[in-house]
Amino acid sequence: MEIFQNVILAVIGFSGGISVAAGTFALITILGIVPRLTGALKIGCDIYKMETVVALGGTVGSLITIYKFHVYIGVPGMVIAGIFAGIFVGSLAMSLAESLKVLPILFRRLDLKTGIPIIVVMIAFGKGLGTLYQLFFCGGI
Repeated sequence: MEIFQNVILAVIGFSGGISVAAGTFALITILGIVPRLTGALKIGCDIYKMETVVALGGTVGSLITIYKFHVYIGVPGMVIAGIFAGIFVGSLAMSLAESLKVLPILFRRLDLKTGIPIIVVMIAFGKGLGTLYQLFFCGGI
């Protein structure tokens, strides 16, 4: 009976993981993060490579989360991981905000005419610092 319960739990856990991963990648696809990044970086010919890297990053992140690999990467490795995680989270948040037209509405309501690029960069910088803080003080990778 215990084997049957374990099999059912494994199927439920695997199904839940697939659902969450599919939802995450569907959100990334709908928001158009990869095409926007390739357009901004002017590397449109490498869009398939970038999509592959995003998918591999999600897969590796899931494996690290599940199996708790202990790899000593030191402070420089933590900084690099924090930067990449911050870039991803910032890109996701900014794409979501852009698709919902949050920033244009906010700037219009606050009657902002100058300094908009600085505000956008500071939002991204804050997201990156938040990710570094989480990596250093909340358990890391």
